[in-house]
Amino acid sequence: MTTIPVLPCIDLDETLAFYRLLGFVVTHQQTRPNVYAALHREGAHLHFAGVKGIDPKKAFSTCLMIVPEVEELHALFADALRGAYGKIPVAGVPRISRMRKGQSRFTVVDPSGNSVIVIRRDGEAKDATKPSSKPLSRLGRALEQAILLRDFKNDDVGAAKVLDVALSKSEPCAPIERARALAARTELALAAGDRALARSLRNELSRLELTRAERAAISEELSAADRLE
Repeated sequence: MTTIPVLPCIDLDETLAFYRLLGFVVTHQQTRPNVYAALHREGAHLHFAGVKGIDPKKAFSTCLMIVPEVEELHALFADALRGAYGKIPVAGVPRISRMRKGQSRFTVVDPSGNSVIVIRRDGEAKDATKPSSKPLSRLGRALEQAILLRDFKNDDVGAAKVLDVALSKSEPCAPIERARALAARTELALAAGDRALARSLRNELSRLELTRAERAAISEELSAADRLE
């Protein structure tokens, strides 16, 4: 038994060009009696049907693509999109969600607003975004909530709001926790195109009293922001 999702499509040529960038092969294409196309990539199949009147920014059609690994595939997709768009599209439509070491999934949103969620087959194992079992400060808990919003729900706006509220409080926390929250907020600012805010956040982070080991510990989080710049 085989199940293949049929996703709505606004512009067939634009949709096929987008998925060709990602390494999909078009196996069928027609405009009459109705707009329809079929694509596949290494066992993953996607079909598209022409639908008029779709607002890509309000689309909610989604499908899952289960794969053996995600980090190399994300890098391949991101490089292809950078080559076509001049930068990695991390906001708007189309876009690709950001990826961190150890993350088990990412999302590609195509020109019609369809979300293809790419998930590692053993995605529940050792997921870097799973909540910690250790007691955390209010800021630490806010950071975990922001990570879930950012990486699982692709809600950068919600993640930014959570961090803004937590960072505005003067409650005590370990410097490394504030550093991680500032690094995460810096990346969100850059994804939203707010370079002035990103510079301000980086300046605050640089003034924190951190050990060499602590600064090394947040290097991956900072490098995510560096990649966007």
